[in-house]
Amino acid sequence: MRSLLRTRSLLRTPESGSLVRDSSLVWLAGGIVGVSFGAVSVAGGLPVWVPVVMSLVVYAGSAQFSTVGVLLAGGGPLAAAATGLLLNTRTAAFSLAVAGIIGRGRATRLLGAHLVTDETVAFALAQPDPVRRRRAFWISGLGLFAAWNTGVLIGALAGSALGDTARYGLDAAFPAVLVALVLPALRADAAVRRCALLGAAVALAVTPAVPAGVPVLLALAGLLLHGRGQRTAV
Repeated sequence: MRSLLRTRSLLRTPESGSLVRDSSLVWLAGGIVGVSFGAVSVAGGLPVWVPVVMSLVVYAGSAQFSTVGVLLAGGGPLAAAATGLLLNTRTAAFSLAVAGIIGRGRATRLLGAHLVTDETVAFALAQPDPVRRRRAFWISGLGLFAAWNTGVLIGALAGSALGDTARYGLDAAFPAVLVALVLPALRADAAVRRCALLGAAVALAVTPAVPAGVPVLLALAGLLLHGRGQRTAV
């Protein structure tokens, strides 16, 4: 409890205003894609509570889309769950990257682990110092969680009224925001650029041959190049 109170006080600083402003674009994108997810799920025949509860408990956009896609295509719950778990394995690497940022205390770490996403980690690591990284993680993470779940609820309630959600181009919102977030790190660090280029090359090469979502996992091969560089430096 004390660790959560310290985290709350950390968010009440003048510097937090700029982080709220900077992360608002991520929240907006999350809310829009959340509307799409809720609408697609209900329009496909799932009850409203399924995407809503999944977003609160699982909270993983790409894994949720893939899981619902398997269910709507006629796949069983085990296949759908396996697909979601496979896609979510990438968050293991993300969690290691922000383990020292989240803070101490069991409750704080548990909540922080639930908020780990591609966008939150990218936004946090783009900050210049440890204190600002921690503020950025919590501000972006809590805001994105709220925006995503609000969007999912709106989309689920709207159901099929939105029509074909693909025509709005909502699937491009998250990738565009993520690219904007990681550009500063790519400009500042040549080693990060090399890792990113290797990961992107692997993902592009395997995309025609593997199921959706798997290229993202295979792109983690870029981390091998980073590890080799670290060992060489030592």
